[in-house]
Amino acid sequence: MAQGTGSINSDYKDWEWSADAGERARLLQSPSVEMVPKSGESQGNGLGATSVLGAVFIVVNAALGAGLLNFPAAFSMAGGVAAGVALQMCMLIFIIGGLVILAYCSQASNERTYQEVVWAVCGKVPGVLCEVAIAVYTFGTCIAFLIIIGDQEDKIIAALVTEPEEAGSSRWYMDRKFTISITAFLLILPLSIPKEIGFQKYASSLSVIGTWYVTAVIIIKYIWPDKELTPVEIPTSPSTWTAVFNAMPTICFGFQCHVSSVPVFNSMKEPEVKTWGAVVTAAMVIALFVYTGTGVCGFLTFGATVEQDILLSYPSNDIPVALARAFIILSVLTSYPILHFCGRAVLEGLWLRYTGVTVEEDVVRERRRRLLQTVSWFLLTLLLALFIPDIGKVISVIGGLAACFIFVFPGLCLIQAKLSEIQETKAISWWAQVSYGVFMVTLGAFIFGQTTANAIFVDLTA
Repeated sequence: MAQGTGSINSDYKDWEWSADAGERARLLQSPSVEMVPKSGESQGNGLGATSVLGAVFIVVNAALGAGLLNFPAAFSMAGGVAAGVALQMCMLIFIIGGLVILAYCSQASNERTYQEVVWAVCGKVPGVLCEVAIAVYTFGTCIAFLIIIGDQEDKIIAALVTEPEEAGSSRWYMDRKFTISITAFLLILPLSIPKEIGFQKYASSLSVIGTWYVTAVIIIKYIWPDKELTPVEIPTSPSTWTAVFNAMPTICFGFQCHVSSVPVFNSMKEPEVKTWGAVVTAAMVIALFVYTGTGVCGFLTFGATVEQDILLSYPSNDIPVALARAFIILSVLTSYPILHFCGRAVLEGLWLRYTGVTVEEDVVRERRRRLLQTVSWFLLTLLLALFIPDIGKVISVIGGLAACFIFVFPGLCLIQAKLSEIQETKAISWWAQVSYGVFMVTLGAFIFGQTTANAIFVDLTA
């Protein structure tokens, strides 16, 4: 890792991080972001290529995704519209705060990716934990993507088949395990093997279009419901006060764009913290409207009977919904290789740091190791996706990790950054920021513990 002169914490030297290894492991950069090489001179001098509006678009794109399919079920678990919206609004304050903190710490440490900021500001142990968390999070997200592919393909095939259900159910080529597997082997695996993913930099536009279309369909279906739709029970309050917290994993999973936010900030023409605050506020408000529209309208349409994947609640022969399913499949097909690249790069960075081998010495072995990592990652995610029934169970697990990226690591960075300041007299603002960091870490740890325990004792043992 090329060290900046403004590094706050240099403990990560203990692992002999080389400049070559750092360049190889410049991870989790959004494919939509063009960045200049990091140097002490380029930092903050407006050498980036991303405008303010472009940064808003990229952050919105990073936040919006297939997680919106689970929002109506999250509103149902929270106990209604009021509880779901209130929970989103409260968490949004800390979500935006975390994004601003990461930008502040990125400038202070002169680091340009999420995990590099954590390493530089917080030291070795939090840095390793952060990278492991990123690898596990991307792994779980890839599983969720494969489950979504199976869900949508089931409905599309059911709409195409004109034979009676009894006759069609015995056909081997319609089996869910076969359709997921053949799609994954033919389309996802070939896209996941290349060393770079620059060829997918424009796939994000397709993902955004698909997300907005799905939201529009759900809202329109609520305003003009199908005539055959029967009235459903609409919960207006949570069954218990703790039930509200069941929606937290989905909200964290949906709004988690923090890992890719640091490269976006550093790619801006004028990477200033105040400007970045306006960018992320605008982006999160846009994401809030999309998620709230999807969650409220989907929940009010199907009530307590809503599926974990909202599109599964609609009939198979609904043409607008079928098009939404096609959009989601295309979006997931292009998103899986990107998430896999991020997770693989984190593992590669950990390996290079541990062994201390330079890139030049490791070219041949890198190719062999990349192929082994890719195939192993792919087969494990596919195997788990074939036997996990719905995305809700996956999101309940990885949603807790998303809370760590949103609350815990930014909070730790803020605390460490303020403690490193040399001040004889601590101003009130200093104490306020440290207290805010402590509160963020506490809140994130609570969300992580609560959601993980709920996933283990409720979802995974059900």
